[in-house]
Amino acid sequence: MTGAIRAPAPQKHKTAAKGKGQRAHNTVEWPDLWSIASVDVRPLLLAFSMTAGAGVYFLLPWEPSLWAILALPSGALFLVIISRPSLVLDGLQLAIWMLFGIALGAGAASLRSHLVAAPVVAPAEGRQARPVMLEGWLTEIEPGAKGPRLRIQVHAMARHSAAETPKYVRLTHRARLEVSPGRFVRCWAVLRPPPAPSMAGEYDFQRQAWFEQLGGVGYVQGRCRGGTLGAPSGWGQQIGLKVPALRRQLAGHVQQAAGERAGGFAAALISGDRSYMRLEDQEALRNSGLAHLLAISGLHMAIVGGLVYFLTWRALALIEPLALRVAVQKPAAVVALMASLAYLIVSGASVSTQRAFIMSAVVFGAVLFDRAALSMRSFSIAMILVVLMQPESVMTPGFQMSFAASAALIATYEAWTHRRATRERVMGKLSYSWASLAVTSLVAGTATAPFALYHFDRLAGLGLLANLLAMPVITFATAPLAAFALILTPFGYGDFGLRMFGYSLEVILMIAHFCTDHAPAMISAGKQMPGLTLALLSLALAVSVIAKGWGRALLPALAIGPAVWVWTVAPALALHWSPSGDVFLRQTDGQIARLAYLDGDGLSPMRFSTLEPAELCAGWPCILETAAGRIALNDPELPAATCIPDTQAEYELRQSVSGTQAGCAPPIYWEDVLRLNGITLKTNGAMTETRGRCNPRLWRPCPVSAEPD
Repeated sequence: MTGAIRAPAPQKHKTAAKGKGQRAHNTVEWPDLWSIASVDVRPLLLAFSMTAGAGVYFLLPWEPSLWAILALPSGALFLVIISRPSLVLDGLQLAIWMLFGIALGAGAASLRSHLVAAPVVAPAEGRQARPVMLEGWLTEIEPGAKGPRLRIQVHAMARHSAAETPKYVRLTHRARLEVSPGRFVRCWAVLRPPPAPSMAGEYDFQRQAWFEQLGGVGYVQGRCRGGTLGAPSGWGQQIGLKVPALRRQLAGHVQQAAGERAGGFAAALISGDRSYMRLEDQEALRNSGLAHLLAISGLHMAIVGGLVYFLTWRALALIEPLALRVAVQKPAAVVALMASLAYLIVSGASVSTQRAFIMSAVVFGAVLFDRAALSMRSFSIAMILVVLMQPESVMTPGFQMSFAASAALIATYEAWTHRRATRERVMGKLSYSWASLAVTSLVAGTATAPFALYHFDRLAGLGLLANLLAMPVITFATAPLAAFALILTPFGYGDFGLRMFGYSLEVILMIAHFCTDHAPAMISAGKQMPGLTLALLSLALAVSVIAKGWGRALLPALAIGPAVWVWTVAPALALHWSPSGDVFLRQTDGQIARLAYLDGDGLSPMRFSTLEPAELCAGWPCILETAAGRIALNDPELPAATCIPDTQAEYELRQSVSGTQAGCAPPIYWEDVLRLNGITLKTNGAMTETRGRCNPRLWRPCPVSAEPD
């Protein structure tokens, strides 16, 4: 019949009809490589640029002017506005947009650095710090190798005026603990300023302490005891104390209900409090590549928010007068959002939890405003907000690994979903559910590997196997049982649900310990990754997320190649003497050995924190054969160097490095290690000092004796 209306053919998996959007797409250069020409991807470019801008600020060797760096985003925004006439991003507009993101990230980091300024305890005169009486409110208890670590909001401290009193301190409590968060306590404590990293490229605890307003660290002499002062007068401070107390009570209840073996693990997942968890279990999870389970992130937030949304939606749908007049999914989204917010607060609001909450908020917001919840858009919004609120987190392993894994997984599953639109099975006869578990483990492990190698210098030997074994347990047992426990709680049977939840976590701990015990060794690159290599690998990951088609495979290679070359030509570590007193020596097999030479107060490199001490020296001074030659670690009581006969070739090599006279092994003095905050010897013979001429930053003031650049 002429003129009959023919219905369009059904589109499998709701893919766009052929030709839809082709006009805008055809205006893009290299359409098979780039997706950055799409206006919808601008938030992703802004997020990556802001992260880079914040990182640039923290890596500057000097402290820039606050007003000058705050003026940069305004100027860049003006350029964005005047370059707006065209809707297509050409090269110039792309550069301006990224410049605005870099300026905005750097400005946010500088502004927050000044806003969080708080007093820091002065370094002790001489080697031994004097004990001081302090009193304040206990806000948090963290696990530690030498005992629980107490975070105290200081009310007053002896011999310190109000202007000199730090806002928070962290103390190691070695005796039996008899106080809990929320209590007012009085302690005799030995305090010192937060230590700086002793090796280039190490995690900067001193900088992180500045943003946490942590003005001192140390240990308790004796025991902290409860005081008579009540809660602070301000309602904000009272809430700040009640929330940690509630978290502690919740963690204690979960630890008891979930069982002795996995109770601490369950408490860490539900409340974020890891103090009940065994140190050997934490170590097994790290060594097996399952440490990401401890970070409360998307999986945990999805269980809470998704379950509350589903239950509320179904309950409201049963009320017929309401369901006929109101779109019940919208009030269900509001309730789920409030539940997710409560979980964010109770769990401690770590960076990964903030990211998961923001992404959940975008999804529920899309339900409220009848919009499509774009996963990459929600990822971009989450990164932008985290950088604006906590720009210092971009330098932490948690931020880098969490967002790297999320970006890689979202990009992978978007591509996979598009491919499934044309074929039912992508991986042969393997079903989508089981294939997705394998892909998740592989993609997340690959995306986070560069950051694990940079910060920790190692990868789990059986990490992929551990994740392949654990993910089915998490997906089909742990997550449903956690939801089951939440459903039973209002009816008084929550403890039964928590016990079932604990049984599933015991299986995960068994997998972690098995993979740790049977792993051949922790995979190490043999040398420290340079910062430039990490930056190039991060750029490759960002490009693989932004690009599309063959571009996701070809374009990242332009950054991966130079990154590998920089890493290859970089000299390896031969020896490092830390102000903690530990000496780290690269042996002939390439492995790092730890020598507990002296007992100092400094900070050891985080990448070597799990090494056990080895017996390498039997007397004083310690003579070590390194990849850069023979080195003498002198006895602090003997200032004179000990001469060791050398060959002429060894002497010529060493003379170019240290300038010592013939016949003597170059000595390293403990006084120099303390003064310079660590000394590192490279395999090419170069000896680097962690703190030579001082470059002052807000969190790293120059010592009185140091000369600033």
